[in-house]
Amino acid sequence: MPEDFPRETQAGALAGSGPKLLLRKVDNRYFAGLTPDALYERYAACEDLAQQLALYTQRKIDTKGWGFDAAWRRVELGVEHKVRSGTWDFSAAESSWRMSRTRQILKDANSRAADEPSDKRIRD
Repeated sequence: MPEDFPRETQAGALAGSGPKLLLRKVDNRYFAGLTPDALYERYAACEDLAQQLALYTQRKIDTKGWGFDAAWRRVELGVEHKVRSGTWDFSAAESSWRMSRTRQILKDANSRAADEPSDKRIRD
């Protein structure tokens, strides 16, 4: 799992006057936030979706003749809508990481395909 993948702690509120620490007990171990297995599952879901979004974006560029910026904005808006509507359950930090990862996948693919027409290459 990449170091830049978000590792968020879970917020919560408990009644009482003293400070409290939210922990989860799994196999006699306590975790603040996600367990390592749960964190990896979140990462795997984000990585998988980033790969799918990169393929989808590139396909739209190739078949619709859209420039990178137009295709990227449409994909980004669609993803934002699915997250806001609750269709996809990702945190804001995970969504940001996933979109950055999608952009990186597209840039890497573009570097390998240097013989593509210049109007279809992804620019930063």
